[in-house]
Amino acid sequence: MTFYRFAVSVGCILVSAAPIFAANETPQPAPAQDFIHQLNDAFVGVFEKVAPAVVIVEANKKTTADTSDDSFDFFFGNPRGNGQRRQFQMPQPQTRSEGSGFIVRADGYIFTNFHVIEDADQVMVKLKDGRHFPAKVVGSDDKTDIAVLKIDATNLPVAKLGDSDTVRVGEMCFAIGVPYNLDYSFSGGFVSAKGRSNLTSDPTHPKYEDYIQTDAFINPGNSGGPLFDIDGRVIGMNTLINGIGRGLAFAIPSNMLTDVGNQLIATGKISRPWLGIRIETLGDNPTLAEQVKGIDKGVVVDTIEPDAPAYKSDLRPADVITQVDGVAVASARDLQKEVLKKKVGQPVELSVWRDGRAMKIAVTTGELPNDFAKVANTMPKKAPDAKADGYGLKVEDLSKELAQRMKTKSGGGVLVTDVEQGSPADEAGIEANDVITEVDEKPITNAASFRVALKNHDPAKGVLLFIERNGQKTYAVLKTH
Repeated sequence: MTFYRFAVSVGCILVSAAPIFAANETPQPAPAQDFIHQLNDAFVGVFEKVAPAVVIVEANKKTTADTSDDSFDFFFGNPRGNGQRRQFQMPQPQTRSEGSGFIVRADGYIFTNFHVIEDADQVMVKLKDGRHFPAKVVGSDDKTDIAVLKIDATNLPVAKLGDSDTVRVGEMCFAIGVPYNLDYSFSGGFVSAKGRSNLTSDPTHPKYEDYIQTDAFINPGNSGGPLFDIDGRVIGMNTLINGIGRGLAFAIPSNMLTDVGNQLIATGKISRPWLGIRIETLGDNPTLAEQVKGIDKGVVVDTIEPDAPAYKSDLRPADVITQVDGVAVASARDLQKEVLKKKVGQPVELSVWRDGRAMKIAVTTGELPNDFAKVANTMPKKAPDAKADGYGLKVEDLSKELAQRMKTKSGGGVLVTDVEQGSPADEAGIEANDVITEVDEKPITNAASFRVALKNHDPAKGVLLFIERNGQKTYAVLKTH
């Protein structure tokens, strides 16, 4: 490790520079030697302090493993006895995986990863003293990848949870886990970054990500194990790696573990406040940023879910949220963190930038549902009545009958009947059966008014369209190259 090489080099320099003692003088320990021994003792001491609270989690589960090699992988080991790590294996009827965990209460409560025990028929826990216990899954949360187990035991050693908000980039950190079935392997490194997000989320299954990044060696089998500081305080739970041996690993911060874990222990489930919007950082969307005048930081409302709290408010797609109850938000993660601080049913005031002016919008939070309902639109395509030239999409008037079949709540608009592959409309994300309700925040009533609205804009500068899709409200920026 770089730090060790540095420390030894410093030690060599200091030793060579030490004074030469006369024959009758008693040599004193060199300062560098003292430092190296103290550092060595500190490493040994922190392992001995934390290791008794670390456990091995064995999960018998039905696997749905695929054969792909993803860049970011959750990680856990393979069954003991084969002496090898099985890679790219086809699904098996049942397999046993190994991960890690750590005891957080002396009466048998254990934190681990959701993906370690997901779909498990049976979970066993092994302690460092060799005892085995069957474990009950108290609760789990796939959106943070946290699970809580309970074993029937008392007077257990406990890992102390630290304050991840105070962790600094550059601090030393350590991990204990079961990489490749090698029990209680110890590794060390540094905190190389904080606040990493958007590593595994997708729009259909959003997650809450705020990872601590480390270069400590973490491998399959470390999942669910602790990441801790030089004082033995747990600052995170190891959960994700960017390939094997690349020096990029990610841990769930301890403060998130505390919040989610305590709620799972108390109720067995997670209740979260919800606005019902999908969001992105303004700076991550240069196409929309060109349309927004007078502001360069904030969070864009990408989509509003049907019948969600935000749907019932005055919030609109393409709005840029700049504050939540007076607290500035510059990124999607900032907004997510502020909303999660609220209670279900609590009124929230959003500061919003729309069409060159600031406004306040009130939204009352709801409770985040377990799953977003996905409504398949089975309406057959029809021959188009009109064509929007130059953009690659075809539209038709939206009759009352069509509006009912499309489940749109808009009073007017046009129905997209076809999108040419590779066209500007396709690149903008417009889909067949979308209902376009506004062009640059001006309502349209039929295909004729839609064509007129498009002709009044420079296609190279982009046109902001408001869209209803399967009950959602969203937007697209339509422009030619």
